[in-house]
Amino acid sequence: MHTALLLEMAAGTFPERIAVGPLDGGLSYEELALRARAAGAWLTGRGGDKLVFVGLNGEVLPAALFAAGESARPFTPLNYRLADAELRKLLARTAPAVAIVDDDMLPRVEGVEGVEIVARSRFEAICADPALRAAEGLDIDRDIAVLLFTSGTTGEPKAAVLRHRHLASYVVSTVEFMNAEEDEAALVSVPPYHIAGVAAALTGIYGGRRTCYLPAFTPEAWIDMAVAEKITHAMLVPTMLGRVLTVLEQRGETLPHLKALSYGGGRMPQSVIERALALMPHVDFVNAYGLTETSSTIAVLGADDHRAAIASDDPKVRRRLGSVGRPLPSLELEIRDPEGKVVGPNVSGEVHVRGEQIAGEYLHRKVIADDGWFATNDAGWMDDDGYLFVEGRLDDVIVRGGENISPGEIEDVLRRHPNVADVAVFGLPDDQWGEKVAAVIVAKDGQPTTDALGAWVKASLRSTKTPETWEFRAELPYNDTGKLLRRVLKQELSRAAPEKV
Repeated sequence: MHTALLLEMAAGTFPERIAVGPLDGGLSYEELALRARAAGAWLTGRGGDKLVFVGLNGEVLPAALFAAGESARPFTPLNYRLADAELRKLLARTAPAVAIVDDDMLPRVEGVEGVEIVARSRFEAICADPALRAAEGLDIDRDIAVLLFTSGTTGEPKAAVLRHRHLASYVVSTVEFMNAEEDEAALVSVPPYHIAGVAAALTGIYGGRRTCYLPAFTPEAWIDMAVAEKITHAMLVPTMLGRVLTVLEQRGETLPHLKALSYGGGRMPQSVIERALALMPHVDFVNAYGLTETSSTIAVLGADDHRAAIASDDPKVRRRLGSVGRPLPSLELEIRDPEGKVVGPNVSGEVHVRGEQIAGEYLHRKVIADDGWFATNDAGWMDDDGYLFVEGRLDDVIVRGGENISPGEIEDVLRRHPNVADVAVFGLPDDQWGEKVAAVIVAKDGQPTTDALGAWVKASLRSTKTPETWEFRAELPYNDTGKLLRRVLKQELSRAAPEKV
């Protein structure tokens, strides 16, 4: 199935229902479909083989996404937060292309060879041009739907390839067509170049739920829009959820219209989700785990799982709050050891996944096996009941004397300390053990001593998991999608060669 068909189906079923924007003045499904067709017709007459987007969230985003599909161009959103030189370098890699650029960002990208720059305001006018709306029979034969560039923290960003069949398979297997009530509204605050932003546009349209876009995230702006638009569904990364909870607690609000909130894109500290469940017991919380290369979600910890875990005295059930749930029924998932052999329950290894939605491909390079299995590079394990626990990227696992140590396990323990606001744990080179455990702490309510923190960890974990190197900082580095940049800290502390405490 082609992604453009998702919008056509929705517009044919509920043409008058609001698809995107505010309830008062938003675009209907029919209007959005007409705009996508108009822009697709205009693009068909242009050069370039990609439609690039450089800008903030907004109603133009789904129009551009579906217009790209209508005109057989991969939709290619870029990270506008990059430094100008890096943004221009990435834009040059998309040539030949047409690029929609926010008006105030135009000076940052002008003059890139092979790229036709179109101001966002002009593109919006093209979408609304009635002369283009009668166009039919557009070429939609080519099958790359979206190109998403990785964050590039360990080298040049790679362009992940998501084909129409991958995205459509994900949408159709996880969302019931037009099942949303007319008063339901979703709030999207993740940036356009994140897989969650693409997935939200497609699933929102197919499910029939009105989508509201927050141009730039702050917890205050997110809460204000949630209240004003009576938002019922939303998605946040863990760092965003933590900040939203803090403001809600300060304001004494609980967002009574909110029905469901999914989170993902990074490891959720158990203390944060426990706060969320306590503050908003009326909300269905869902942990959605996936990767760009898997067309978004591959495992889900559902609302019932959250409520059962928080209410249970059984440690095995309670710990599921730290899991990402069970694999989607449309997928196969295995844990394999370094030799590629499948391991049993409660044994750590690399997460492998197979299914129709799995792309496992970068531009000009496939990374999926011939039999369809994709190695995620995530370390994890499954319990006896099939719940998946993701320990982090394999590159982040600490190997001390042949023992694999999960940074997340130690971080969870340290976050429970009353004087710890945030923490990052990682490995540093060690002549004796190969790697030693290091921790960078953001303190609150007074800086605790390293002896006290060490004793705190030893009370819950083995001594081999107690950090040997400590550092205190005012804040930790996160990228703009909420991922903790352990590699940055590891590089900085490796260069500094800090003394053992």
